[in-house]
Parts: sequence; C-alpha cells; structure tokens
Amino acid sequence: MRVRVATTALGITAALLAVPACSTDITGTKHATARTGSPTDTTQAAPLTSAALETRLLDQSDLGSGYLRKPERLTQHDDVTVIGCPALGELGGDAATGATLTFPRKAKTAFTYGGSSSEIAEELYSDGANKLSDGIGRIFDAMTGCPTYQVVAGGTPIDIASQKLPAPHGLGDEQWSQLLTFSAGGRSTVVKQTAIRDGSLLLIVSGSPALVDRHVGKALTKATAAS
Repeated sequence: MRVRVATTALGITAALLAVPACSTDITGTKHATARTGSPTDTTQAAPLTSAALETRLLDQSDLGSGYLRKPERLTQHDDVTVIGCPALGELGGDAATGATLTFPRKAKTAFTYGGSSSEIAEELYSDGANKLSDGIGRIFDAMTGCPTYQVVAGGTPIDIASQKLPAPHGLGDEQWSQLLTFSAGGRSTVVKQTAIRDGSLLLIVSGSPALVDRHVGKALTKATAAS
C-alpha cells in the first residue's frame, strides 16, 4: 500500500505524492533550525528564470547508476484539512500539500533508486532572499512546531509525526532539515527534507533519508555553480 499524501509543505507535492512505505529508523535529538545568514535582497543576484533553474537540477548522470527519472504526476486538488496543528492550519490547507510555495520561478525533478521504494526529489526556486527565507521558514516552523498532527486529504486521514534534525553546516546561507513520518492503513513512510537557501536560490531535497544525505551537497553545488 502507498501513503497517498503530499509529503511536505515545501513544494514537493507532485514528486512525492505516492512515496512507497519504507522502514527507516528514526534516531537523533531535536535541533533548532540553522540560520547562518541574514537575507538581504539588495545584495543578491537577480532571480533566475524557470528555464535556467531546469538546467541546474540533478540528472541521472549526476546521481550515478541505478536511478530512474519519475514521470511527473498530474496535480491533484483534493480538499485538505489539518487537524491538531493550529500553526499549520492557519497557513491554510494548501500548506499541507505544498501549494503555499507559490514562487513563480521554479523547477523540479524526482527519481527512484535501484527499483526499490527509495526515492529522491529535488526542487529549485528563485526569488528575493527575504521572500524565500520567509516562505520556507514559516512553513518549516509550523510543521516542526507540532510533533504530531493529522492531515485529511481527499477524505483519507494520514497521521504525521515531525522532528527537527540538525541542518547541514557549511552549505548556503540558511538551512532547515526535518524528518516526517506518515502513517495510514497500518503502513508508514519516512521522509527526510533538507532545504538550503543560497542567495536568491532555494533548494529542497526530499525523500529517503540516506539518499537525501548522499546528494544534497551535490545538488547545491550544481544549482549554484554558475551563480
């Protein structure tokens, strides 16, 4: 069975709406989000176009053998209700399915690995530094501020547990990271999300924890190589 729900409020809706269940151990202590820089729009480069962002996404040659590109899913418009997390609920039901990140300049991709349930998704956004920081920060703070809550999407209840993780040091200007566990129908899906803002670029890498850790640095290097 697959847990059919957007895995994040971070714009990864299409890529991970149907992440297969996996059994990843959840370890570690809760940590605060790392914010190592103060965004200043006036000192950042102009935002990139969506077409330019597309060229900076990871591809199969970057990832190595065993990765297959996932076809993009059609956007779903199920009614979404958040239960047990007032902060996330105040952002609106769309926040639970990623629609809150409405930056117009964006690109995304997703891959499966080794024919298994392991998946990784990448999204890039470009806008003013303050806009990126505020947009991603508000949603991360809301989600990780509620250790457990429930999302009802299209009539299906999904229990969600969130846990802040240590953000990766030395990458970009600001970093966020969390672990989410989705439970429905007796099965669970564990997804790690790491977001990094570097100037006018916002990178979000989500999916199987080991794959996120393996490729997030590579993704940032490619995204910012020509900046």
